[in-house]
Amino acid sequence: MTNDQTPHPLRLLVVDDHEVVRQGLVALLDRREGFQVVAEAGTVAEAIEQATRHEPDIIVMDVRLPDGSGIEACREIRAELPATRVVMLTSFPDEEAVLSAIVAGAAGYLLKQIRARDLVAALEAVGRGESLLDPAVTEKVLERIRRIATGTYTDELAQLTSQEQKILWLVAEGKTNKEIASDVFLSDKTVKNYVSSILSKLNLERRAQAAAFVAKHRLDRGTG
Repeated sequence: MTNDQTPHPLRLLVVDDHEVVRQGLVALLDRREGFQVVAEAGTVAEAIEQATRHEPDIIVMDVRLPDGSGIEACREIRAELPATRVVMLTSFPDEEAVLSAIVAGAAGYLLKQIRARDLVAALEAVGRGESLLDPAVTEKVLERIRRIATGTYTDELAQLTSQEQKILWLVAEGKTNKEIASDVFLSDKTVKNYVSSILSKLNLERRAQAAAFVAKHRLDRGTG
C-alpha cells in the first residue's frame, strides 16, 4: 500500500554569482531529504528566467548580483509567482537591505555565515509558510520599524544613506553610471547596485523617474 501523504520535496532555485558558493549550496541542499534543486542562476536575468521556467517552491537568492539586486529580482519574481517564496542569503547584515527585501516580498533574510544545518532548518521553516530573519539583523530592523511606527522616521528620503542620496541627485541630473562612478570614486558595478537599491527603496521603476522624484520633493541637496 502506497502512502499518498508523503510530501513532495521542496523544489529549490539557487541564485549566487560566485560559482563556488552556488555549487556548494547546490551540493549541500540537493542531497538533503526533502529538497530538490531544480535550477541555479548567477544573475538577476537568469534568476527571473529560471524561476519562470521551473516555478520553484523556494528561491535562495544572493542580494548582490552582477546585473542588479537580488531584491529587485525577488520583487519581479513574486509579482509573477506569488506562491514562490524567496530567501535572501547574503554576507552583509544591512538593515536597509532587509527592509527592502521584506517590502519586495522576501520570506527570509539570512547571512552566509549560517551553519549548514541551520540553513536547512530555515528553508524547511519557509517551506511550511513561516518567515524568518537572521538574529544578527533582527534587532536593527525592529529598531527601524519602531522609529517608523512612532513617527520619528517618516521621510521617504530617510530610507537612503547619505551616499545613496548623493547618487540619487546625480541620477536625477541625467548622469550615466560611468559618470557617477567617476564623481563618487566607485566602480561602475557598485554604482549600478546603488541605483538599483535606490529605485527599490523609493518604489521607482526607471532611473528617469528619479528626476521627477527629486522635483516633487523639492530636494535642494541641503543647500537651503
